[in-house]
Amino acid sequence: MKKTTDRLRSFARAMRRAPTEAEQRLWGALRNRRLDRLKFRRQTPVGPYIADFVCMEAKLIVELDGSQHAGSGSDRTRDAELEARGFRVLRFWNDDVMRDLDATCATILAFARDRSLRQERR
Repeated sequence: MKKTTDRLRSFARAMRRAPTEAEQRLWGALRNRRLDRLKFRRQTPVGPYIADFVCMEAKLIVELDGSQHAGSGSDRTRDAELEARGFRVLRFWNDDVMRDLDATCATILAFARDRSLRQERR
């Protein structure tokens, strides 16, 4: 178990060192409590997965997806397992972040503040 945890942490560190352009852009808006004083972490292990961004206070995980995630069954399985751990998973396409960062942040804030909101599966 310790080996698995160490391997996951090491992989998360490597992912933090090589973010995608969309991850960099969103992190600029989320870091240092810039979004309504909410604390976000990036590339953080949550169970057996690494979440792109997580707000523990709101139990909200934000994932950024490229085209390889279109219709991904493994994403649905992953989301279900994270939801079973008490998290809500909010997914955005990388293009959404690049085209309209303000709308992306407004959606994240709405979901962080209203725990009854759910994203429809795409």
